[in-house]
Order: sequence, then C-alpha cells, then structure tokens
Amino acid sequence: MKRLSLLVPTLTLILLGNACTAKKEKPKPKPAVPVKVTQALQKNVPVQIKAIGNIEAFASVAIKSQVSGQIARVHFSEGSEVEKGALLVSIDPEPFQAALSQCEATLAKDLAQARFAVEQAKRYEGLVKDGVVTHDQYDQLRANAESLAATVVADRAAVKTAKIQLAYCSIRSPISGRTGMVTLQPGNLVKANDLPIVTINQITPTNVTFSLPEKRIAEIKRAMAAGQLRIEAVIPNEPGSNEVGTISFMDNSVNPATGTIKIKGVFANKSRKLWPGQFTDVIITLASRQNAVVVPTHAIQTSQQGEFVYVVTAENRAEMRQITSAAVSGEETVIEKGLAPGETVVVDGQLRLTPGALVETKDRSVSKGSNQ
Repeated sequence: MKRLSLLVPTLTLILLGNACTAKKEKPKPKPAVPVKVTQALQKNVPVQIKAIGNIEAFASVAIKSQVSGQIARVHFSEGSEVEKGALLVSIDPEPFQAALSQCEATLAKDLAQARFAVEQAKRYEGLVKDGVVTHDQYDQLRANAESLAATVVADRAAVKTAKIQLAYCSIRSPISGRTGMVTLQPGNLVKANDLPIVTINQITPTNVTFSLPEKRIAEIKRAMAAGQLRIEAVIPNEPGSNEVGTISFMDNSVNPATGTIKIKGVFANKSRKLWPGQFTDVIITLASRQNAVVVPTHAIQTSQQGEFVYVVTAENRAEMRQITSAAVSGEETVIEKGLAPGETVVVDGQLRLTPGALVETKDRSVSKGSNQ
C-alpha cells in the first residue's frame, strides 16, 4: 500500500508533464505580415542609356597679345558677354605708328630713286646704240634700276608689316562668348604671345562629353540611322535643368584600356544652365518599348537564383516569382518575363516575407500612369 501511494502521485506528475509538452508543441498561426503593394502596369517605356558627362565650352580662346607693349585700356568687364569682333584690349599704339611712318618714308625715298634709275637706264639705252657709252656702263645702270625696284617691293612689305603690327594694338574678340578673369590690367607691359590676358568661352551652344561601353555602339548607330536618338543633359539636384541636344561626334576608335568609346553631344543651352567644367547626367533615349510590363525598381530582389519579386495571390499569400528584367526607366524597371500586367507586387516589407506567408496589404500604393 505504501508503494501504491507513492506511485499514484508520480504517474499523475508524468501525465501532467506530457499534457504540458503537448500544449507547447502545438504550432501557433503566424500573424499576417504588413506590406505595401502596387500593380504591374503595361505601358510604353523609353529605352534609355545613362552616363555621366563633362560639360565643355563649344569654343574656348585664350586671348594673347601678338605684339609687345603697354596695355593702354581694357574695354570689357570680367564675366561679361562679348560679341565676335568686339574691341577687348588696346595696346599703346605710338611706337607702332612711329615705325609705320618710318617705313612709309623709306618707301617714298626708294620710289624716287627707282624712278630716277629707270629714266637714266632708258637714256643710256639710246647712247649705247649710238656708241657714245659702253655696254658695261648701260648694264650697270640697268642693274641699279632693277635693284631699286626690288628695294621698293621690300619697302612695301615693310609698310604692310608695320600696319599689321599697328592693327595688333587693338585686340578684338575672335568669337562670341563669356569672358573670364583678366590677368593683366592697364599699365602692365605685355610680351608678344606670352601670358593670356583673358579667356573667352562660348557656352551657347555648349558640348557635353561622355563615354559609353563598346557593346552599346551598335544600338547608338541604329538609333542615329533611324532618326530616333534623343539626348538629354540633367544637372543633378537642380530641377528644370534638362537640356535636349544631339550627338555631334563619336570617336573613331574604342579605348582599349577602358573598353569605352568617347561621344560628344551639342546643346543649345539657351537658358545657360550648363556651365563648362560641371558634371552632368546624360540620358540617351534610343527608342520606345511598346506595351512593356513595368514595376517599381525597389520591388525587385536578388537571390542566388537571380532576380525575383513577391506577388500577392488572391488568398493574400506571398508567392516568390522569378523574373527577367530588361531595362530601367526612371524609377521603374521593365520586366521581360515572369510577370503579367495587373498582378499585385510587394514594394515594401519584402525582407519579412517567406514564400506562402500570409500578408496584410496596408497603405496600398498604385504606380502613377495609365495603362496603354
């Protein structure tokens, strides 16, 4: 009886323990995962390539003096707009005017001597026929006349050179553009072809240079041949800075070190928002993909098997769907296969999902744009 009395409580404890274990092992239903969703849309999407470009002046000229002298006056302000042919700088012209006057006087003297020599040679020509003078005397006079004629030609060239040097005292703008900083002020002595006085940049139009991978060359050529190519320059973090241009240059070879080809686009830049030296985003539109299926780019996840999205089924369950993306357009990605228009795709909360998980769609968001 004593043993029986001890056995009964022990059995009771074992049964109670088993009951508790059974209760603990019973799985509890997992709560629904809150996610944000959108619908896969079907619409026309531009096929684009993005690159980073460097803005360059359409033309840049460093203004230097072609003569040595003293700067008399600067006729423009730093950072101002100047037209082609506008007077920029005046060099003191007095030394060059004096040199021109000296050359003109020398020319006048030699002209007089040349005329006298010609007349003298003509007179001696008749005397040679009459036997009054020898042929040697006549030949000497004729040679003197020819020598003086050559001297006159040299004097005329000297006068022309002196006029050119005097004209160089007025430095004019060879292009229309914007002036930079003036490095030499009035009163400074300047040497011929030495330091630039100012640099002028032509920024309307302007160039943007960028590089693309060589695998894109065929697409660029096809789009250019079809007349569909469109190029935009966008200054980062500057709304409304879009400028539309055209491709004006494609390098004649691919850089073997980088595997890229250099391309240059020209932009009207009438708003003057593109400034030489800046970096800009370049967007090249090759064509338009018709009736493409698109989803927000941040809805796409990557695993060892490739890209995928979570699709919400009619039973509010998460389905892991493998996809193949084709191109990115803005904040949207074109889906080549794996997704149909109208399917509900998770755009936020994917990290807490597993295939088959129950989801709760809160703050439902729908992509902007209408189906086409």
